[in-house]
Amino acid sequence: MGEGTGGADVPALETAFTKLVGVRHPLVQTGMGWVAGPRLVSGAANAGALGILASATMTLEQLRAAVHEVKSRTDAPFGVNLRADAGDAAERAQLIIDEGVRVASFALAPSKELIARLKDAGVVVIPSIGARRHAEKVVAWGADAVIVQGGEGGGHTGDVATTVLLPQVVDAVDVPVVAAGGFHDGRGLVAALAYGAAGVAMGTRFLLTSDSTVPDAVKAEYLKATVKDVTVTTAVDGLPHRMLRTELVDALERAGRTRALARAVRHAAGFRKLSGLSWSRMVRDGLAMKHGKDLSWSQVLLAANTPMLLKASMVEGRTDLGVMASGQVAGVIEDLPSCAELVGRVMAEAHAVLHTLRALPPAG
Repeated sequence: MGEGTGGADVPALETAFTKLVGVRHPLVQTGMGWVAGPRLVSGAANAGALGILASATMTLEQLRAAVHEVKSRTDAPFGVNLRADAGDAAERAQLIIDEGVRVASFALAPSKELIARLKDAGVVVIPSIGARRHAEKVVAWGADAVIVQGGEGGGHTGDVATTVLLPQVVDAVDVPVVAAGGFHDGRGLVAALAYGAAGVAMGTRFLLTSDSTVPDAVKAEYLKATVKDVTVTTAVDGLPHRMLRTELVDALERAGRTRALARAVRHAAGFRKLSGLSWSRMVRDGLAMKHGKDLSWSQVLLAANTPMLLKASMVEGRTDLGVMASGQVAGVIEDLPSCAELVGRVMAEAHAVLHTLRALPPAG
């Protein structure tokens, strides 16, 4: 476990984002499926960051119970991440409203109507986007802030680097912008602030903490990975997906359509049993995730049950059967601090860098 002071032991750093959501530090723990549960979210929140609960892998009642557990662990603001294309997105939004959750984040752009409904109830709406035009759209619809993820980020990602995408979005919108993709320390936070961001979001860095419930064997795989062991593949669900390269990823990339379809059906059957979804609903969800892409039927099924591939590793510890979504920063992370230690370290580094920059002599 790493060493360091807690987030409450270092000076706060106020930005437009911290004022918007009411947190002490301009840091976000992202809503990673099977990873961002009550323990991690409350750990991040108690450290002064914005913890975001992942809801896509939960039923409505499981989500309600998770929200209650977070509330029992912290009085600090936190958020819930929703799938805007889920069939029950409206019901989940109402749950957030009823439970008084401070922030609703979205992996895909929510509708104008859903944004308005949440905002009218006092919920801060923060979609995650991967392109300037998407940021402009959701802000025009009323989004309070945006998280912009560059290609270095884990999970579904684009191919434009954060250093190129971030300033584009900052220049295009007039709401707080949170930078994601490639951040893990205080230097990165200061760099993002210099680009005009109001904070940074981190997934892999929070996954690799002692507060994360990811099995130790899986964390060990992340810690031993180099930057070259993190790859982007379309073999899982037809969309660019950044993850650790494993034998399973290699097998999916080598598999022909028949073998891939058989594998997808097996995984889909498992997810159907776990989630209680009908086959037709799973196929509809998979088709909704196509986003205009020309996917095979095996990829449609995999898109619908990718959560099972993540669960195998992130919950069950089966690195041989599951996928491990990962940002490129996994290749430079070497320890497992607590959330408090991590936030304290990041903020101490940020203040030290800012002090150094302020001490630079004027030109001329």
